[in-house]
Amino acid sequence: MQRKRYSPGRVPGTLLGLGAGLGVVLGALTGCSAGGTAEDVTVDAKAGSAAAPVAPPGRYRTLFEPCGAVPQDALRELLPGTLALSDAERAKALRGTAAVTYDTDRRVGCTWTADTVDGGSHRLVLDVERVVSYDPTVSDATRAQEVYTRKQLAAGIAVPVAPTPTPTAPSTGPSNGPTTAPASAPPASGAAGAATTAPPATTASTTATGTTATGAPASTTTGTPSSTASGAPASGDPSAPATTGLEPRLLGGLGDIAFVGDTLGPVGGAGRQRVVSVVFRTSNVVVTVEYRQRTAGAAPAPDSKELQDRAQNLARLLADRLEE
Repeated sequence: MQRKRYSPGRVPGTLLGLGAGLGVVLGALTGCSAGGTAEDVTVDAKAGSAAAPVAPPGRYRTLFEPCGAVPQDALRELLPGTLALSDAERAKALRGTAAVTYDTDRRVGCTWTADTVDGGSHRLVLDVERVVSYDPTVSDATRAQEVYTRKQLAAGIAVPVAPTPTPTAPSTGPSNGPTTAPASAPPASGAAGAATTAPPATTASTTATGTTATGAPASTTTGTPSSTASGAPASGDPSAPATTGLEPRLLGGLGDIAFVGDTLGPVGGAGRQRVVSVVFRTSNVVVTVEYRQRTAGAAPAPDSKELQDRAQNLARLLADRLEE
């Protein structure tokens, strides 16, 4: 059998086919690699985008023990009926009754009650709530403000609304020409003009001196509002209660925001009951102090100022307790 002659520089057909196929494969791999790189850049850019901001947590994580948070001296003032009790009964009354809650880190409370010798009573209720927001974009303090606002509206105190800015009219710029004053209107003619030039007629009811025909002085208009026979101003509402400064209102210098509510109502028979509530918020904690007094028989209604002063003093003590 005759062998084929080998010539240098000549590539067999089989090798050429293999080389061409290898070039196609490498080209395909190169194209895939280039496309994959662009997609990888896109994915990495999305992965590196900024996440939604997370609201800060509340300042408080735990709550104090409520029944032991009020000093004994303050309790004796708030519950004067305890002075007539025996030592054992007084100690029990001043100990208070803790509210039943399922999580003492979220909500606590305590109640104290003492009867007076004249058939009345005093009752003090303390409620402390730590508000937690489960929305990562809403802070605990914002949720606590919502709880506080509902209490404020229930007390009949309106929530101030921020005024809407009034848009200002655009300036038209200075005028190029001279400014001239408008000419005055010509005097009226005809019957209207005669009426303006004619002297005022004297009627039977008035004279030049301002008196009526019967000799009584004519009434004149003054700048002060008239009053009724009872002395109430005609422009006001006579049935509206006088402002005493003890109405439900916002309080300053107590927590982040605070208010006091005051209601007076009957309790049956001739007795009266007054309920004073002081509510304040500090960060994500809302504290409610409810102080009520009930009278019996013909005893006068509980004094509003006395109850409000006592409730506010206690609220300030609790605000200091939160700062410890």
